[in-house]
Amino acid sequence: MSENAKWYVVHTYSGYEKKVAATIDKTVENRKLHDFILEVSVPTEEVTELTADGKKKTVERKMFPGYVLIKMVMTDESWHAVRNTRGVTGFVGPGSKPIPLTEAEVAALGVEKREIIVPYSSGDSVKIIDGPLTTFIGTVEEIETEKNRVRVVISLFGRETPVELELDQVEPLVV
Repeated sequence: MSENAKWYVVHTYSGYEKKVAATIDKTVENRKLHDFILEVSVPTEEVTELTADGKKKTVERKMFPGYVLIKMVMTDESWHAVRNTRGVTGFVGPGSKPIPLTEAEVAALGVEKREIIVPYSSGDSVKIIDGPLTTFIGTVEEIETEKNRVRVVISLFGRETPVELELDQVEPLVV
């Protein structure tokens, strides 16, 4: 059943996102809907703000105020459980028909963490296989898996030039 689960967006009263998520989690426990409602998420990000006295402080901010993301199998029972939660104003979609997020939207939001296996490491020679620098060969300087980035130093016009690429834009050089 869980392979049929898709991500849906639920509109809530602003400021009630975490309360709605907690209430839905409790409803899943009480009604034993674990097979239908798999995950409830309120995406947040850490932001550094400057205070009035010039000091920096890190705060957690909601990425989408007024919205909660839910991975669920859409049935009458799961729809009612979510729709009738206090603070929920409805699903995102035309009329009362919820529309699931596409795979591309889910990936762009970074809601689902996918394990990335990087077949190269710092110091390895790699070939660029995508983008304007395709076929260039360089050396991996730094890998940032959480940001899906790799810095590769290539020789451009006789100079060592670092370029930032996505992890899947390079492959290990097979000699």
